[in-house]
Amino acid sequence: MDGRMLARLAAIVFVAIAITASLIEMSRKDEPVSVVAAPDAPLVSDPMRADLRRCQQMGRAALDDEDCLATWQQTRDRFLGRDLRTIEER
Repeated sequence: MDGRMLARLAAIVFVAIAITASLIEMSRKDEPVSVVAAPDAPLVSDPMRADLRRCQQMGRAALDDEDCLATWQQTRDRFLGRDLRTIEER
């Protein structure tokens, strides 16, 4: 078998596999996926959430607001796991 014949045979096999895969994919029936909605959980009241929302709505003016700066500091401390009592003692 020479190189050209081997290349033709490989091309034919590749095309045959591609056609077979396409036919199999086209013959599959799509079944609808059932979606389960998460139950409505009551939101835990977080006093900082309202402050953060207010600061968000203020936009760039929040950069000069002392309450927003304090709220952001508390949020960073909570996120980083810093103990607020230890920080306040400093």
